Amino acid sequence: MPEISTGVLNGLCEVFVYVGSGWELLTGWPAVSRRFQPRIVAEDRMPFRNVAGLPVAPDLTFAEAKRADIVIVGDLAIGREEDTRGRWPAAVEWLRQQHAQGALICSVCTGSLMLAEAGLLDGEEATCHWAAVDQIRSRYPLIHLRPERVLVCAGAEHRLVTAGASASWTDLALYLVARFCGEEEARRTAKIFLFGDRSDGQLPFSARVRPPQHDDAAVAAAQVWVANNYATPNPVAGMTRASGLAQRTFKRRFQTATGYAPLDYVQSLRVEEAKQVLETTDMPIDAIAGEVGYGEAAAFRRLFKRATGISPLQYRQRFRRIREH
Repeated sequence: MPEISTGVLNGLCEVFVYVGSGWELLTGWPAVSRRFQPRIVAEDRMPFRNVAGLPVAPDLTFAEAKRADIVIVGDLAIGREEDTRGRWPAAVEWLRQQHAQGALICSVCTGSLMLAEAGLLDGEEATCHWAAVDQIRSRYPLIHLRPERVLVCAGAEHRLVTAGASASWTDLALYLVARFCGEEEARRTAKIFLFGDRSDGQLPFSARVRPPQHDDAAVAAAQVWVANNYATPNPVAGMTRASGLAQRTFKRRFQTATGYAPLDYVQSLRVEEAKQVLETTDMPIDAIAGEVGYGEAAAFRRLFKRATGISPLQYRQRFRRIREH
């Protein structure tokens, strides 16, 4: 619609394009995932400028977009005194058709007004931008508004999802990635785009970059060994034995081949494994320390904070919300 915000529209498109491919692009680690195919749909394909004068180029018309899996109505520039009843007839009819065919219908911010106008939210819980609460309550009284919520899932099979103010589009994006591609891909997406609390900087979102490929067979043998034995005591000695090289020669060749000193390589493996356990389980932190090779939990906490900028507990809390959605 001409009222659409291009910030949310373009942000959603860009995030969905990189699902399943962005992680390998940035880190080198392959991450197989289902892919999204985002398309901008409008009444016709004619490019236009929104109310802020920014360009929008639709990919499909409502008539051409016959069957969507997911439909998202972005945030709309609607004044608090504007009456949206009877507005957007073509878009409203298309939304009803898509919902009747089984599509998941979503909105961001004031986009919930269009879902309300389509009648899709009648009798259901929903959220919206705080400034649109009075509009919806007075004009669409059958909706059970939950304005305190950032994200509300409603309807049969949770096929109606509304998000709060415009910045909550990131919560909606992560929810959809988790729902259709799994929690692990949602966590990768959050790390790529730094979604969430950034008050501690970028380190909590960073990931171990894949070491460069090399043709040193002795170093490769050490890497294979440590991938399965990083939690053992004195793993560098085990890596050296697996390589068949003298200690000094091994350290020099390992650094040259991988870009890591052997001990730093081990530490990075241990921290990445600890991250995975923190993200996906409720295992006590002291137990995680032992699981990844640290006999003293205090030492693990110090090293983890040095690597990520935050404590293991803070890290767990940061990514827990993806599991909770």
